[in-house]
Amino acid sequence: MESYTIGQAARLLGVSVDTARRWADAERFPTRREGTRRMVDGPDLAAFCVEAAQEGGEGEEAAYTSARNAFPGIVTGVKLGTVDAQVEIQAGPHRIVSLLTREAVEELGLEVGARATARVKSTSVFIDRV
Repeated sequence: MESYTIGQAARLLGVSVDTARRWADAERFPTRREGTRRMVDGPDLAAFCVEAAQEGGEGEEAAYTSARNAFPGIVTGVKLGTVDAQVEIQAGPHRIVSLLTREAVEELGLEVGARATARVKSTSVFIDRV
């Protein structure tokens, strides 16, 4: 399972580190200590990303930008079929869903809470593991 520092979580959420700390202090998502660092487990951050996107943000302008049709975010859902798979990524306020092979999902190690980038070209969405 992937874990993130507060700074990494802030970048994935598209907010400042101070905002991410305030949200953690307010127990909007759970954190734990690893030495001197506060860490967020990937599945907890993924759940919070979905919740925050549904709320429409906290009144701050998102720091998210799309460069060359790349949407970095966090995996919030994986549905595996026999041959195919569906992967959901929350990229700032954007929910992106991609259909790909089960083999690709397994090779990339995609799971809820993992960082990934959705790349869009025309009607196709490609997923890169970060």
